[in-house]
Amino acid sequence: MLKKSSFSYQLENLVQQPEKHTYLLAVSGGADSMVLASLFNSLGKTKGNSGYRFEVAHINYKLRGKDSDLDQKVVQDFCEKNHIKFHLYQVSEKDNKPENSIQLWARELRYRFFKEIQEKEDLKFLVTAHHLNDQLETFIINLSKAAGINGLSGIPANDNNILRPLLSFSKKEIYQFAEQNHIEFREDLSNKKSDYLRNKIRNEIVPALMETNDHFLENFKKSSSYLNQTKDFVQKQIQEIENTLSIFNPEHKILSKEKLDQESDFVKFEILKRYGFNQEEEIPKIFKAENNSSFFSKEYRLIVNRDELIFISKNDEQDTDGEIELIGHFDFSENQININLVDYIESIDEINKDFEWHFDAEKLQFPLRLRKQKEGDEFYPAGFSGKKKISKFFRDEKLSALVREKTWLLCDSRNHILGVIPLRQDRRYQTDRTTQKKITVKWTEKQLIY
Repeated sequence: MLKKSSFSYQLENLVQQPEKHTYLLAVSGGADSMVLASLFNSLGKTKGNSGYRFEVAHINYKLRGKDSDLDQKVVQDFCEKNHIKFHLYQVSEKDNKPENSIQLWARELRYRFFKEIQEKEDLKFLVTAHHLNDQLETFIINLSKAAGINGLSGIPANDNNILRPLLSFSKKEIYQFAEQNHIEFREDLSNKKSDYLRNKIRNEIVPALMETNDHFLENFKKSSSYLNQTKDFVQKQIQEIENTLSIFNPEHKILSKEKLDQESDFVKFEILKRYGFNQEEEIPKIFKAENNSSFFSKEYRLIVNRDELIFISKNDEQDTDGEIELIGHFDFSENQININLVDYIESIDEINKDFEWHFDAEKLQFPLRLRKQKEGDEFYPAGFSGKKKISKFFRDEKLSALVREKTWLLCDSRNHILGVIPLRQDRRYQTDRTTQKKITVKWTEKQLIY
């Protein structure tokens, strides 16, 4: 049975010291969300000034005419009566309601609205009124999609600070609580129509399942708990396997491609899915890909580097078009200028740090600058005859795609490449016995002076 004490217990299980937070409640006006708001309100009053603080967000989708406005009024009146901050979004023509995929559109709209409020009001937790019947419907939907153990585990009670404290309670218990505590709510009669998959499951499949067993929902609740425990156990095992495959790198996540390829398809999928590569048909392509091939997920770029899989967060991707000016002009009244690249770029520790190149200043055109590789780049590497494309030089040096992207080229104003830092200087601009004006470009770690 749904009681205030049991609800409070569920909430405290989801987040430590809940009384220290202000929550954003998603309230539609239906029985489940109005019960959620009433429980928060009564718990806050019970606990006094240090109790549960919350604000309410409501979206009027304007899909059901006057009924939509009455839903809004129920929620708004509740907030005004109890002095609760009320956030309203009313859909208008600018929102471009689609003819198809109304549910997906509505979901994206409301979560975008919730996020805006959370950022503006500095509210860490969003609370929704999903309940046990929602859990069962989601299970059946995911079962039909071959979703695996994660999908069959259903809706998480705490997912990225979205809290669902009513998940353990049935729709029947919520209705009973609303009736016993005289909580006003609105029924969305459109839910009675079986025009969407979830509604069809809710109105036709779930009632048929309930008829097979008086304790069907309670047994499902236990099964769901067992599945979640199994999922947690499996994820711990997957993490332990991933740890054994990890290659230490302070900047990026790197896994042994060879060792991961020896694992089962399930383990490969579960590990790669953590980085957004969740299309099963793509996984064999990753392991058959040529060296320096790249794959992209929403949050990561994966580089196949020989026997390594390198995962680069897109937040860490560098701007490959950026340029850095080193020296704008050369004062030919001076005989020498020294440039230490430590003052300009963060690190070249992927290859070798210390180097020193000497250039004949009279052979150069200023300004001098650093940039990244562009298609068609070529230079005349010192110690070799002839010229070489930068791309071939990288291949000959066996540089990974990641190191290539981090490698700076030293150029003059004609876009002539003076050197590939820190690997090779261009021989055309080196000093010789006739040099009178010299520029030295080097990398020397600064020494601390005590």
